[in-house]
Amino acid sequence: MTESIINLENVNPIEFFGVNNGKLDLLKKKFPLLKILSRGTQLKLSGSPEEVATAKEKIGQIVSYLERNGQLSENYFEQILGDEESNNIDHFKDHNPNEVLVFGPNGRTIRAKTANQKRMVSLADKNDIVFAIGPAGTGKTYTAVALAVRALKNKAVRKIILTRPAVEAGESLGFLPGDLKEKIDPYLRPLYDALDDMIPADKLSYFMTNRIIEIAPLAYMRGRTLDNAFILLDEAQNCTDLQMKMFLTRIGASAKAIITGDKTQIDLPKNQKSGLDKATRILRNIDGIGYLELDEEDVVRHRLVKAIIKAYDAAKEDTN
Repeated sequence: MTESIINLENVNPIEFFGVNNGKLDLLKKKFPLLKILSRGTQLKLSGSPEEVATAKEKIGQIVSYLERNGQLSENYFEQILGDEESNNIDHFKDHNPNEVLVFGPNGRTIRAKTANQKRMVSLADKNDIVFAIGPAGTGKTYTAVALAVRALKNKAVRKIILTRPAVEAGESLGFLPGDLKEKIDPYLRPLYDALDDMIPADKLSYFMTNRIIEIAPLAYMRGRTLDNAFILLDEAQNCTDLQMKMFLTRIGASAKAIITGDKTQIDLPKNQKSGLDKATRILRNIDGIGYLELDEEDVVRHRLVKAIIKAYDAAKEDTN
């Protein structure tokens, strides 16, 4: 007798098990000699070594398909379980490069939606540091958070660190109500919002409590060595040169980092220069560092955001 546990946390359980466990019943029908139990996001197989191995291979094909597509019809589920070779699964990725990055709560799928967002995913897979520069609404932060969550779920890293410089955009921190955390949290809110879309509330609370996921102002990174982590520095246009150098030299040997920013929305005092421009200029050609510029064609917010960005760009050119 052999037992094996298959983890399904990277796919939508409803898509795997089916409505009213319809697909699970098909799986049990295909392998009547196996004892198959479902517990949350885990599937337990018990039976002869040969039967368990065959079932694991078929289930692996189903999981692979769901990780790529997010959905799987009952007919195709049954086809994969059949004796036919499901070679078309191997070709699915070629025709559908828009892979699922993360399955969020209630089966929500998080994907790279535009050509540049897909390129950002590819650059992050190939490089340890990636600069993603572009205007508001291009999905650079959201995609970066999804990549971090994917890395954590795949156990490629042990923790996620999300950070931003706490720089005022017209307001002064000193005049805001509350203690330091209450004053800083609004600056970090977009990072919390992205995580809420990707991780169930109870699990996110566990990750935050146990510091598996950290969200903190950039100043809190000083003196640390960030290893075995996926690190996102957001709003990097508001870093000074010294802050940018400090951040980049915190990155440990087994870490990945994505730096996102919008060079048109610098909130630093006029006597301070953004460190993002210098960093992208002097580091661009270093092997292991990727660089990407997103534009208005990548905007995934309200349709008017794209028009607003174009109007401001045109006004800037007229001024120059």
